[in-house]
Amino acid sequence: MTKKKIEEVINETLKDEAQKNALDFIAFLRTKEIPLEESENYWEVKYKDKGLCFIWIDGTENMPGPWTIWSNGDYESFPVDEDVKEIAWAHVNPCGNCGANCSPGSKKTIFGKNFNNICNSVMAFTNPESAAIECVKKLVEIRMSESN
Repeated sequence: MTKKKIEEVINETLKDEAQKNALDFIAFLRTKEIPLEESENYWEVKYKDKGLCFIWIDGTENMPGPWTIWSNGDYESFPVDEDVKEIAWAHVNPCGNCGANCSPGSKKTIFGKNFNNICNSVMAFTNPESAAIECVKKLVEIRMSESN
């Protein structure tokens, strides 16, 4: 079975605003020259061998569908505006014993605010709207800057 490019999966799986937002995010990654290996519904996004985020696309209403971006890394003290902080804080991902080897979760400081019981995938953006996509783009840029 031939695996498809992520844009093909998005066009076949997502509709309307979800499709638009997913394609916008992938276009952003492409402009940053971040390679995306072909897959069925799960992509690990890396830059210079550093994990930036993970993307899941299956189109279902079951978690983590219809599509989710998980951000990993530390975001302790990077300067960002209040909107980015609020969106990031709203998407903090509590440990759910999912098998990511973080049970029972850990303490994290995210943009100056302390959280307990946090998954290794620090934030989860499920079916993100356009403002959340802009936040994820900022998170990706922060992670990329750590690799330079």
